[in-house]
Amino acid sequence: MKRFADLSEQEVLALAVSNEDEDNRIYRSFADGLRGSYPDTAAMYDKMAEEEIGHRDMLLELYRRKFGEFLPLIRRQDVKGFLKRRPLWLNRPLGLDAVRQFAEEMEYETARFYRRAASSAQDDAVRDLLRKLAAAEDKHEALARELGAKLEPRARAAEDETARRMFVLQYVQPGLAGLMDGSVSTLAPLFAAAFATHNTWATFLVGLAASIGAGISMGFAEALSDDGSLTGRGAPLVRGTVCGVMTALGGLGHAPPTLFRISTPRPLSLSR
Repeated sequence: MKRFADLSEQEVLALAVSNEDEDNRIYRSFADGLRGSYPDTAAMYDKMAEEEIGHRDMLLELYRRKFGEFLPLIRRQDVKGFLKRRPLWLNRPLGLDAVRQFAEEMEYETARFYRRAASSAQDDAVRDLLRKLAAAEDKHEALARELGAKLEPRARAAEDETARRMFVLQYVQPGLAGLMDGSVSTLAPLFAAAFATHNTWATFLVGLAASIGAGISMGFAEALSDDGSLTGRGAPLVRGTVCGVMTALGGLGHAPPTLFRISTPRPLSLSR
């Protein structure tokens, strides 16, 4: 798996072609799944699919003009930084809200990819096309958001759903993952130390060491899993720090209680 920063201009264009073709097929699948219950929405996704094909053709024409006919096989799952997509389009029946949210996130990620690619492009024609496509994907994201507001019968709160989901990805998700991992992973060494030593201070030190070690491990794992350049999940250092600190806190929650020794009352002796 390659980092986005390591891709050549040829590979970036090939990846963009592959992404547009995949997005077209996803929108077609959404339209097919929604056509029976929501024909107007299905028609809108058909239109968005056609636009993705148009984007693909523009990219392919530019690619052929610069690099020839050979198109290397490179997909989003081959590049570090893309979110892993659940195959929502395979579900039947399709939920309208779930499809709308998926489309918003997909267009947000694609627009971010085009802007990042444009900022590193050396060729003027490539840079201009990528910026044009980023603006088009922004319109798709707004359309997906407005589509849900129009078709939902009850009033929706005026909030930026995409920003909320990105906040969850940046802070809440790594924090909760760390908290759960720390809470569970430190139990085994705590119990082992308690049974082996029967010493409260030694047990506390084992719990402290296990919590700190788990925090460091989870922090590095989260930071190295995704550089955040394409997904908008934030800087790896921030996510890793959030995950590591919450992991350590989850483990430390078990350690202090081990300092309290519960004394058992002595049996009373009856003396005459």
